[in-house]
Amino acid sequence: MTTPPPEANSRRCAFLDRDGVINVAPPRGEYVRTWEEFRLIPQIVDWAKILKACGFLLIVITNQRAVARGLMSEQALAQIHANMREELSRLGVFIDDVFCCPHDEGRCDCRKPQPGLIARAAEKWRISLGESVFIGDSDTDRQLAAVCGMTRSEERRVGKECRSRW
Repeated sequence: MTTPPPEANSRRCAFLDRDGVINVAPPRGEYVRTWEEFRLIPQIVDWAKILKACGFLLIVITNQRAVARGLMSEQALAQIHANMREELSRLGVFIDDVFCCPHDEGRCDCRKPQPGLIARAAEKWRISLGESVFIGDSDTDRQLAAVCGMTRSEERRVGKECRSRW
């Protein structure tokens, strides 16, 4: 496969971490394993609407090793993501895609901060990473943004919620 010229990848994307950006992050070492445990952070709705109005794709990039640890099935995880997309859509936000790493650490190229999920999304959606942003709440999110050449990734934690700002 040949790499397309830079101008062929002209779409901008706001990559969003899930836990801590879209929903309240569970305590360290715990996982959101059911839709009932998923608590949407209300501020993400306004941010997502602004990003969409500015022409950004919205793609969720998330590590979910509860699957690898046998704490939930891939089907249960897919249902949480379907419910998340449906709830956000009901609130006026369309999530273009969700890319998830269900693996444990050191087992793949897709677990953040490895760039595998971003590379797959960039290829599928023809994304210009240099014009894109990653909104996250952790060091691995910042590392991933840097490795992929994305700029303007900044956040601040308020309690267990992450409110992103540029």
